[in-house]
Amino acid sequence: MHLPHEAVLLRIFIGESDRWQGRPLYEAIVLKARELHLAGATVLRGPMGFGKTSRLHTAKILRLSFDLPMVIEIADSEENINVFLPVLDEMMGGGLVTLEKVRVIEYRGIVSSAEPAKT
Repeated sequence: MHLPHEAVLLRIFIGESDRWQGRPLYEAIVLKARELHLAGATVLRGPMGFGKTSRLHTAKILRLSFDLPMVIEIADSEENINVFLPVLDEMMGGGLVTLEKVRVIEYRGIVSSAEPAKT
């Protein structure tokens, strides 16, 4: 049985060329989230988007952009996300951050009695 539980989804919108301490910002955020033992993080690269300035960023061949939209999603408990927010605030130079309450259903592989558990 899979029981849903309440969590918070942190979504971070940045540009591919954004950096922090010499490395891509999206990479730095994911590594920091991992260091702080958050449940997990996923980075999504967008083929097209625009932000506050309305400047279009696109992966179309005739308008090759080196600053494509990036979205980092992290779902964890509200408490853990709230601990991470001040760290994220220190790293962000620009961008957009959203928070929303979500219901999480966690699926794990079924372990048979003849097979050792995977970790």
